[in-house]
Amino acid sequence: MVKIGSLTISPSLVNASCAWASDLSQLQTLFDSPYTGAVTTRTSTVNGFAEDESHTVAFASSSISSLNSYGYSPHKLAQYLVWIEVILSAAPIPTAKPFIISITASDADSLRVSVDAIQTLRAKFAQIGVEFNTSCPNIRGTTPPGYAPESLAPLLGVLAAAWRADESLTIGLKLPPYVHASQCVSLVNTLRTLSAAGRSPFAYIACTNTLGNSLLFAEQVTDPANGPEAGSAFAVPPALGGLAGDALHALALGNVYSFARLLEAETESGLRNVAIVGIGGVTSAEAAARMRRAGAAVVGCATLFGQEGVHAFKILSGE
Repeated sequence: MVKIGSLTISPSLVNASCAWASDLSQLQTLFDSPYTGAVTTRTSTVNGFAEDESHTVAFASSSISSLNSYGYSPHKLAQYLVWIEVILSAAPIPTAKPFIISITASDADSLRVSVDAIQTLRAKFAQIGVEFNTSCPNIRGTTPPGYAPESLAPLLGVLAAAWRADESLTIGLKLPPYVHASQCVSLVNTLRTLSAAGRSPFAYIACTNTLGNSLLFAEQVTDPANGPEAGSAFAVPPALGGLAGDALHALALGNVYSFARLLEAETESGLRNVAIVGIGGVTSAEAAARMRRAGAAVVGCATLFGQEGVHAFKILSGE
C-alpha cells in the first residue's frame, strides 16, 4: 500500500495512461482487477482529439516493445467524468480504489476548465486524482511542454493554484523521457518555484512517457499497422512514433533513479515528499522490482497491458 497525496494505492501497481484505458468497458475491467491499485484514464482534453487511422500501435517481434502514433483520446474529458461516476456509483460496496484522470491542455484557461470539472466530480467521489500529461510526442507541430520549461510553467501554475484552493487534490505530472541530467535538474528547479511553506502542490511524477521520434520497420513488428501491403515499409503510418516497452526500460530506470536522487536532496521545498510512479518497460515482475529499486513508489505499465490485457497486472504482481 502506498499513500500518494490523498489517494491510497494498494497494490502499488497501476496502468499507465494509454490507449487501452480509453472507454467505459476498458476502465471497468481495470477497476475490477484485484491487481490494480488505481485506474489511470487515457489522456483527454476538453474538446477531444481528432483521432484517425494514422493513430495506432505496433508491437515488436523480438521483444515486448511497442511503437505508437497515438495522440490523445478522441473522447472528451466530460465523457470520462460520466464513465467514472457510473463505475464508482455501481461499485457493490464503497471503495477506496482511486481513479487518476489524465488530462492535458495547451493553454491555462483550458486546463483550468478541466480541473474545475474534475473537482465537481470529486465533491461526490473524493478518491480521484489528476495527472497532467506534459509529454505526448505525437502531436504534430508542437513541442511537449515537458521539454519546454517556458511553456510548462504557466500550466503548472494553474495546477498549483487548484491545489492551494483544495489541498486534498492529488496532482501528478507525466514526464517525457529525459536524456541528460540537466533536463531533470531543470524540471526540479521549475517545481521548486511552485512550492510554498515547505510543501509542494505536486504529489507525484510519472517517469516516463514514450520516447518520440522513434522508428520501426514493418518487418520488425508482429502486425504492422501500415505494412508492405499498404505500400509502406514502416510499422506505423507516420513512420515515427513513441517507443515503449523493453526498448525504453533502461532509459526509464535512469529517469526514475535521477529524479529519486534529486528529490531526496530537496530538504526545504517539500519536493522530497513527491512520489515517483515508474513507467517504461515494466514487462515482468523482475522489471517492476527494478523500478522500485531505482526509486519508484508505484509501478505502471502500458505495453504489456496492451499485449496481455488486464492479465498483465497479475504477471507483474509475481503470482
